[in-house]
Amino acid sequence: MLTTRTLLLLLLIFLSLPAMAANESDSINIQVGERPLYLTDRLPQGPLKTKLQACDLNTIAAQPFSIAHRGASLFYPEHSEAAYLAAIRQGAGVVECDVTFTQDKKLVCRHSQCDLHHTTDILARPELASRCRVPFTPFDPQTGEAAQAQCCTSEFTLAEIESLCAVMEGFDDTATTAQDYLRGGPAWRTQLHGQCEKPMSHASSIALIDEYGRAMTPELKAAEVAMPFNDFSRADFADAVVEAYIEADIEPQRVFLQSFHLEDIEHWLANWPQFAEQAIWLDGRHTLPDFDPQQPQSWQISMQELYDKGVRYLGPPLWMLVTSEDGNIVPSLYAQHAKAAGLKLIAWTVERSGTLYDGGGWYYQSISEITEDPSMVLQLLDVLKHDVGVEGVFSDWPATTTYFAHCTAE
Repeated sequence: MLTTRTLLLLLLIFLSLPAMAANESDSINIQVGERPLYLTDRLPQGPLKTKLQACDLNTIAAQPFSIAHRGASLFYPEHSEAAYLAAIRQGAGVVECDVTFTQDKKLVCRHSQCDLHHTTDILARPELASRCRVPFTPFDPQTGEAAQAQCCTSEFTLAEIESLCAVMEGFDDTATTAQDYLRGGPAWRTQLHGQCEKPMSHASSIALIDEYGRAMTPELKAAEVAMPFNDFSRADFADAVVEAYIEADIEPQRVFLQSFHLEDIEHWLANWPQFAEQAIWLDGRHTLPDFDPQQPQSWQISMQELYDKGVRYLGPPLWMLVTSEDGNIVPSLYAQHAKAAGLKLIAWTVERSGTLYDGGGWYYQSISEITEDPSMVLQLLDVLKHDVGVEGVFSDWPATTTYFAHCTAE
């Protein structure tokens, strides 16, 4: 017969089980794999290589510096459950959901409102593909006209989008079938894990990221339909994103709102000041005709004016923050002015440019003449962290940024 003491002990054990289960995911074993070590092997001899080679990975933990760009989209379909879990396991301290809306005005994680045709298998679903804005049209070998399609989240309900398979981003514009169209994309981005992964709603992304105790960075995407959409305005959209975190009981300090539209930042500042304290204005001024990071007069709005408007975090692409000088990477005038004005910097995106043997492409354009090896990822991160002073860097393979941040911690 059980004694009162035994019963009390069993009751205490039973009551402790939920807490134990909740904490189990927080102690996930971070793994960065061999890629960061490969990049380290390729570094030129010097202090950075020595420091990284001496790094103890047995104590590695999630790093706020490491921001997962759409998950871990180098190897996994972007904004899929698999991509988010991979990013979390690689130690991303912050995970991104690009947010757009559906036909029934629900929120989903997609890089663009109209990218379903090259990030999901919707074209292989005739009953849904027939409702796409631009149905699949095959490549015409007679005229050379490229294959095309366009499918938007605003044409489908959340339930319909959740029924799709997320696939690796890309398309083949010489395809003659919808199946072949979906097999495009850069050769250096593997298709190994991207056959049918679960797409994520904004709410499901919050629940998953919260389960592992990481921070969240939602980007309010541009609408590709006329707004307001069925009485759903841009302000309603901006509010709905914040309200989702409040409903999920997520603390404001764990949320880094993002937008390329300064008006969105101003809206959040006026209506959601606690969440707006660390909202990131993604700087798209590189699209201005005469923009030059080394010429302040080309920026149209100064760094001090941005700060005076209430902006505290600025998110430019990598190349705007650096330039080359005597064969070395150094901070750009843009970076210097931003820091002098008191702005915190978030940079995007490493591990999204392939091999880096040929100048690195768009993200490395300001240092292309000295970019000729994959190890430039680590060299650039070193300057961004220690000379520019960025708070974090988006990566398509967060293992690299996690490893770097851990191994260079002061």
